Amino acid sequence: MTRLQPRLAFIPQDLNLIVLWLTQRIIPLLLRLRLRSWLPSGISHIQVNHIEILVNLYQQFQAGKIRFLMAFRHPEVDDPLCMFYVLSRLVPEAARQQGVALKFPVHTHFVYDRGMPLWAGWLLGWFFSRLGGIPIHRGKRPDRTGLRVARELFVNGQLPIAIAPEGATNGHSELVSPLEPGVAQLSFWCLEDLAKAQRQETVFIVPVSIRYHYPRPPWGNLDKLLRQLEQDTGLPTPPPPPGADQTPFFYKRLFHLGEHVLSEMEDFYRRFYHQELPVLDPSHYEDENALLAARLQRLLNIALQVAETYFAIAPQGNLSERCRRIEEAGWRYIYREEIKSQAELESLSPFTRGLGDWVAQEAVIRMRHMRLVESFVAVTGTYVREKPSIERLAETTLILFDMIARVKGEELPCRPRLGWRHATITIGNPLSVSDRWHTYQSSRSAARQAVAELTQDLQRALEAMVEKGGVAE
Repeated sequence: MTRLQPRLAFIPQDLNLIVLWLTQRIIPLLLRLRLRSWLPSGISHIQVNHIEILVNLYQQFQAGKIRFLMAFRHPEVDDPLCMFYVLSRLVPEAARQQGVALKFPVHTHFVYDRGMPLWAGWLLGWFFSRLGGIPIHRGKRPDRTGLRVARELFVNGQLPIAIAPEGATNGHSELVSPLEPGVAQLSFWCLEDLAKAQRQETVFIVPVSIRYHYPRPPWGNLDKLLRQLEQDTGLPTPPPPPGADQTPFFYKRLFHLGEHVLSEMEDFYRRFYHQELPVLDPSHYEDENALLAARLQRLLNIALQVAETYFAIAPQGNLSERCRRIEEAGWRYIYREEIKSQAELESLSPFTRGLGDWVAQEAVIRMRHMRLVESFVAVTGTYVREKPSIERLAETTLILFDMIARVKGEELPCRPRLGWRHATITIGNPLSVSDRWHTYQSSRSAARQAVAELTQDLQRALEAMVEKGGVAE
């Protein structure tokens, strides 16, 4: 959006059972038809471990005994589709097999980023609203309206609630990003509200792990993608070595591509944004991967500084937190709080609107630096080397694709689909929030500590499920 706009309006959730039922009917088709070059490639199979946990939770929820929140891993954009399929098809099927009668709908309210309808169009906002979605303005601290609606639905809604505690996708099936404390805090607020209403429901957080793998490794399609990226960045494609195992060859190509792009970006910020990049002594690093990781972190910091300097924001917090503050600052420049409606916008003089358009255009440009960083917040430099599987090679190559596509001018890069994938979804043991209520309510400092400890326990639970290949004990 490169023109001045009125302030962002909240999109109220308006669950529509007809829209929900129609979506449940077509969800298998949506999972499979992820088209690129007219060749289907998507999610061909979903396996759920410990689905009986969800059956039991929904049975208790519908009986009025518990409230629960599903905290699911969010490595990529296909996750909500997979979760929707699990709830609409697999959980009711498992319930019937167990002789459990669940009432329609088996569904959740869910929290989504308010920015998604800005990028994908108003229809997505309408659709999410009718599915019971709650928009959260991520960079706005706090988003009082979104949090108030989520809090009310957690306590009194006819459905559970689902949130991705990582806050955004990280592109890594086998790496959990640091969790935000909102899930834990919302759960304790639910207990507060239940206590005020003199209700006795028990509150749980249910960790959910999502992991993808290729049943048939798509080495050919990965090769085509790497060739495209090498061509886009001016690199020659090396000839494949003889031998059956091509994994080291692909790893070297990916490393060389990443190193080349990193060097180009370092020169870009040095020459055109007058940034001083501290010299890194290779002898201080264990190997070339450690040096590459240090260079990447240095570059991400510089890219954010370029945007932060323009918006006059102090560089506080981790990379994700800094990205959110830059996003919010950019939105304030585009979506003006003082302009309450389209009619007010149209009443401005052409000169005033022109100045507003200038500001909006500049904000979009500055936010592009932040968008580049967003894709790399979880990249460690060792993720592929530790386990050079087709999945990790593909994930990292696709992250590079996103970055190169944005530099080429694509605001919403359309990721190529390398082949059919299987999704493994594991339901973890529920974490009781109610068991921590006594500690939480004892004092303000104890409440903060309880939120932090619950967040840490959820982090450990998700990490343990990832380490065990998605299988929880």
